Amino acid sequence: MLSESIVQNFKTSLRGTLLAPADPGYDEARKLPHNLMIDRRPALIARCAGVADVIACVQFARANRVLVSVRGTGHNVAGLSLCDDGLVIDLSAMKGIHIDPARRTARVDPGVTWAELNHDLQAFGLAATGGFVGTTGVGGLTLGGGLGWMVRKYGCAMDNLLSADVVTADSRLLAASATENPDLFWAIRGGGGNFGIITSFEFRVHPVGTVLAGLVLHPLSKGRDALRFFREFEKSATEDTSNSFVIFTAPSDLPLPDALRHEGIVGIGGVCLGPVDESERTMRPLRQFGPPAADIYQPMPYSAAQTMADFLWPKGLYSYWKSSFLKSLSDGAIDTMLEFYAKTPSPRTVIVVEHDGDGAFSRVPEDATAFGHRNWTYNLVVTTMWTNAADNDANIRWTREFFDAMQPFRADAAYVNYLGEVTDDGLRAAYGRKYEKLAALKDKYDPTNFFSMNQNIRPTHAAKAAAPH
Repeated sequence: MLSESIVQNFKTSLRGTLLAPADPGYDEARKLPHNLMIDRRPALIARCAGVADVIACVQFARANRVLVSVRGTGHNVAGLSLCDDGLVIDLSAMKGIHIDPARRTARVDPGVTWAELNHDLQAFGLAATGGFVGTTGVGGLTLGGGLGWMVRKYGCAMDNLLSADVVTADSRLLAASATENPDLFWAIRGGGGNFGIITSFEFRVHPVGTVLAGLVLHPLSKGRDALRFFREFEKSATEDTSNSFVIFTAPSDLPLPDALRHEGIVGIGGVCLGPVDESERTMRPLRQFGPPAADIYQPMPYSAAQTMADFLWPKGLYSYWKSSFLKSLSDGAIDTMLEFYAKTPSPRTVIVVEHDGDGAFSRVPEDATAFGHRNWTYNLVVTTMWTNAADNDANIRWTREFFDAMQPFRADAAYVNYLGEVTDDGLRAAYGRKYEKLAALKDKYDPTNFFSMNQNIRPTHAAKAAAPH
């Protein structure tokens, strides 16, 4: 329990807003609209206006032994940006974007989404790599890796990170780059929020104007042949293309042929970055196979392509995820996905398989960043979503049964941003042999585990204390 005077002094030290449970706006501020399963009640929410507020929050929490969580845009499905009874350091109002078109760089505050960043970059014919969905926050996605629509051409978001400003657990503001605190720079590129609060990201951005983007859509009953063709097509796909497939059910307001209204849909496609005429030739075999029941490819600005899949993951749903890289896109894996989707209890569920490898993503040396795995071509993420809390058990059970059935096809490797539940096994799958190095850096930058509400890497002394005897 904190005295009223302590809280009031803290409140007056901030340029932003401090919310307590009795304050107007508190309930809205504690919502995580991308997962209604998360219902936590922080003691305080500090909506930071700038780096000084972030430093003040860290100092306040340390002095008063208050648990903290850090919220960027609140997109993390596991709800790690909210804590019960502690202080939420909310960065969502920090929206600054500074673009240098001559140097092809962008400096971005932690409350910015990928849609917002690429909207501004599009004015200069530039784009930033990271994010398959526009509503995802730049900060959280980058710290965990940052897969996205340009991953095969330009790598992950973290591969394009040039520098960052980091507020550490002892309230220092440090620069992290290849030349300043390089061990911290290594750790934040994949190590999540374990090492501090990033108040500014500097990215290398790329010349991208109009792209060819979209999907071809096949009914679920024809999905096996379509996905086997996709697998062969991807073996010779150029790095200009970043393709994935999704298995979903059409929302009622999506204008589609009747053939796609009576069963699930297999959608195949993505973004092709080359000149549109070349992209048309490149994608023609995929667009003609079947033929598909619908072809919704079209030229568009990259900023539009960034948000084209947003309708599949709307706000206001309950959500539960499972994810793993795949050993390969085998016939057995394809059949299992189609079989299970046919009996999903929720039409809002989406199964995604990304083709991330065989390009710039795979060429970065394995030890260059804390990101755990670059040797797997395909990544599976099961995003189970539903509308009614009464259906929680049925949807969670289906997800777990499906994920267990995929076990023969799953690699012992995971992408940390897609972990719907954070467990020691999940973290080991995400980081592999790099976990010990990350724990040693945790000793250096956060020895008391002040930043624990995340995909938590415990300091080595804490990890040893928690280990079974």
